[in-house]
Amino acid sequence: MVRSTIEAVGAYLPAREVTTAELMSRLAVDAPLDLEKVSGVVARRVRGRDAEGAEEDSFTIALAAARSALANSRYAAADLDVIISCSITRTRGEDFCFEPSFALMLRNTLGATRAIHFDVSNACAGMLTGVLLLDRMIRAGAVRRGLVVSGECITPISDTAVREISQKYDPQFASLTVGDAGAAVLLDRTDGPGLDYVELNTSAAFAKLCLGMPSDQGPGVALYTDNRAMHNESRYLLWTSRQREFLAERGSSFAAEGYDYVIHHQFSGPAVELIDKIAEREFDSVMPPKLAVLDKYGNTASTSHFVVLHDALRQGLLAPGSKVLLVPAASGVVAGFLSVTIGDLRV
Repeated sequence: MVRSTIEAVGAYLPAREVTTAELMSRLAVDAPLDLEKVSGVVARRVRGRDAEGAEEDSFTIALAAARSALANSRYAAADLDVIISCSITRTRGEDFCFEPSFALMLRNTLGATRAIHFDVSNACAGMLTGVLLLDRMIRAGAVRRGLVVSGECITPISDTAVREISQKYDPQFASLTVGDAGAAVLLDRTDGPGLDYVELNTSAAFAKLCLGMPSDQGPGVALYTDNRAMHNESRYLLWTSRQREFLAERGSSFAAEGYDYVIHHQFSGPAVELIDKIAEREFDSVMPPKLAVLDKYGNTASTSHFVVLHDALRQGLLAPGSKVLLVPAASGVVAGFLSVTIGDLRV
């Protein structure tokens, strides 16, 4: 049976590091909480200047991640059939770009001249959405291989939060946990190990709980989050109930799948611990070990799962044959699961 496989993974992290302690020290009010303790974020990477001295933005970060993936691949850009860009932030310089699409600009800059191209926007589940679409295209025989890429230059919301937070509780505190990063994954056609399955589902009933919007106090962008949403158990049941049903239809169970690792969206250490407790109860199974980079890179939005995957490969934690479960959590609210059996990847 034809399926898709992860042929290469790439990532890019800006060189500049900013600690949570440093960021909190810039607030005009005394910090009402130990953000490092309650979020698990010790530091994050923040855009700076590239090797040529130009200011980094969403495009340059995405481009660097795409080139990283191609450097780890046996394919050249000209071999790609499709490029899917999944960035939430789409900045080139100070401009937020809608047209032309990021995918088209990346295609032209990389030299992937025969690739079809389109953008996808699905909050922090963006890259998993891009992978789902490309997987379906490969399985249908429409394409042989393609690149899913995202560049998130999202720390401007931290800058806005630092300027605007003026009280001990503020819905912008979650903005202080984000970091800039790029990630890219190249999928290829295979009849061997690869993507076992990927499913996403959405419940718009929870969409009001996380809301991104322009700042109304001068230039900048902001993210306003109702932190009560993080503790709403029904959000996580969107994932567990659907995966339990999906596996039952296959005559399987969570324990029978034999996952070696799980990668959650990197947004909150305590929240992920809560998610695992709920999952163990709902699946009646012990959760596999977690792979994470939240402490050193923060919440890197749509790139987070593949930044973690790249980091784990770089550290030699994933051998060929390892089975990894990726679990998204995104505004919308988007939930789901992706199971992949790792092939012979190098980074």
